Amino acid sequence: MSHSTRRDFLAATLGAATLSRLNAVPQAAAKPAKRLASDWVTLGKSNVKVTRLALGTGTFGGRIQRDLGQEGFTRLVRHAYDRGIRFFETADTYGSMHQMLGVALKGLPRESYTLMTKHHTPSPGDPTAAIDRFRRELQTEYIDILLMHCLRIPTWEQDFREMQDGFSEAKHKKVILSHGASVHGLQPLRTIPGNQWLELMLMRMNHNGTRMDTPEQGEPNKPGDVGEVVSHAKKIHAQGMGVIGMKLCGEGRFTQAEDREAAMKHVMNLGCVDAVTIGFKSAAEIDEAIDRMNRVMNA
Repeated sequence: MSHSTRRDFLAATLGAATLSRLNAVPQAAAKPAKRLASDWVTLGKSNVKVTRLALGTGTFGGRIQRDLGQEGFTRLVRHAYDRGIRFFETADTYGSMHQMLGVALKGLPRESYTLMTKHHTPSPGDPTAAIDRFRRELQTEYIDILLMHCLRIPTWEQDFREMQDGFSEAKHKKVILSHGASVHGLQPLRTIPGNQWLELMLMRMNHNGTRMDTPEQGEPNKPGDVGEVVSHAKKIHAQGMGVIGMKLCGEGRFTQAEDREAAMKHVMNLGCVDAVTIGFKSAAEIDEAIDRMNRVMNA
């Protein structure tokens, strides 16, 4: 009769464990999920969700989209929607784009897409009547995102106080769900970090400064300061503002695919841009942008 000691038992146990480890098949590390243009993302502390890519309607003030006519524009919007792009961007100053977008989206479930529009500045007085008109034109009970359009002066916070109060009241009534601003110029942009009223920003961003913010107004052909713009974007994103990029194709000036590729790669990998809007005129352009965004974010 054999007798096992405690030492024998431990040795056998350790030996079996070692053999098990040697024979084990290594588990592949879990790959991070791919980021896609059609992903829904939250814009900072606003809690408003948008798809990473938006269909913009303001190329050259909306002329490019208006020239498609209602039927052609509706086909464009429905193609974007079918491809998973559910974020639509427009403005009161884009001619008849409010009305055209309202028609194009008619019949689609309202909760299935996000609307962003803009109230022009400067514009004195209570904005309530204008906001009600926007809703009628867009055929919607509420607007997800309303921006003060085209900030150009560093004193905007004081000068447009009545507009901000009107936006805040509209949000309280759930007529709008969030508010922010679009900025045009380094002077106003430098005032944005630290602002507590703004929930999100629409900013001009690409790789080489085309149609981006410059220190002085009235210099549209002078390249913007990419480094300073990115620096401000990182600061405001870190404090909880949502950041949306625009002018990703240089307002249509990037006719070479290489420039569109470089711009998309630059902006979508900064780590401080939640979504971007691009003005499209064809289904092919939408498909190209989706494919490019999906590729550069996962390279």
